[in-house]
Amino acid sequence: MKLASATAFAAFLVTASAFSPSMMARSTTKLYSAVADEAVETTEKKKVKGPTRFDRLKQLYKGPKFESTDDSIPFSYDEFAKAVDETEYGFERNAVVQGTAVEYSGSGCLVDIGAKASAYLPDQEASLDQDLNIEDAVPLDTPMEFQIISEEDENGQLLVSIKRIEYKKAWEKVLSMAEEDQILEAKVIAVNRGGAICLVEGLRAFLPGSHLTGQLPDEDLIGNNLQLKFLEVNQETNKLVVSNRKAVVEQQMADLSRGDLVAGMVKALKPYGAFVEVGGMSGLLHISQISYDRIDDLEKVLQPGMQVKCMIIDHDKVNGRIALSTKTLEPEPGDMLKDPKMVFEKAEATAAAYHARMEAERQAREEAARDIVL
Repeated sequence: MKLASATAFAAFLVTASAFSPSMMARSTTKLYSAVADEAVETTEKKKVKGPTRFDRLKQLYKGPKFESTDDSIPFSYDEFAKAVDETEYGFERNAVVQGTAVEYSGSGCLVDIGAKASAYLPDQEASLDQDLNIEDAVPLDTPMEFQIISEEDENGQLLVSIKRIEYKKAWEKVLSMAEEDQILEAKVIAVNRGGAICLVEGLRAFLPGSHLTGQLPDEDLIGNNLQLKFLEVNQETNKLVVSNRKAVVEQQMADLSRGDLVAGMVKALKPYGAFVEVGGMSGLLHISQISYDRIDDLEKVLQPGMQVKCMIIDHDKVNGRIALSTKTLEPEPGDMLKDPKMVFEKAEATAAAYHARMEAERQAREEAARDIVL
């Protein structure tokens, strides 16, 4: 009886210890799931999946094959590399480069200058002549010079200009002409209250109204070509001033000589004489050269606006001044006071007689001088 009780008590203790916390903590029994095992197997299968047919073909592709033509090239690779290194590409602002217009685009055209992107030529930069169309100023596929006027934009494109090259060349030509004091011909393109605007080598020049000869600065003057000379040339201030009167005077002075008979108009009266305009020049008809007789009232003889004929008795070609006379045209002394119209009608014949008389007097003086020497 006691043995059976002891045995039962021992079995109870063993069973109780199996459910104690310490025993449960030590337990390492794992639980298994069929679904989880299947997912792991699927993942492992994906990881070990072999290359596709495209992958195998890609590994076998070695790229396109080219036939070697080195034998037909007249230079080696080293020579080509050296030439590339020695080539300078000046695509900086203000640099002048060679280029070719390839396409008209928008309000300008695209220009191939050898840069990584085609340069752009705006319409207003195509020519110094703003009336010229870009198609006429910049023909396609024609090598021309272009000036770079900008830095590269985000697309690597540059802005270029032809106008600025022409502007520089125009000033060089104008400065050379001014230095040589040349007479030039220019077209009037506009008029204003002060005078007219002319185009000189594509540059705008101002012609003061006071330097126009025989014309007024009105609309009728636009489109006419005038002979001009420079009055002021200043490239720094972009200032050009020209004169029509100076050019006309110089041309006429080259053909004038003492004793020539000229026609003119009385412009103004002064106490000492009258100013007569002769072909754009202002000549002085001194009161002592009007008549052999004494003149008490000049206004009774000459009036402003009166057409007269005079003889040149002296001239200053450098300053464009001439001295005139009417008394040498008088058939009889005092005729200018009595009948000036008759004097002007007979001016040619009187002038010829005057020259003949002067020549006879000159020869007589030479003979007298020769007799004295002998």
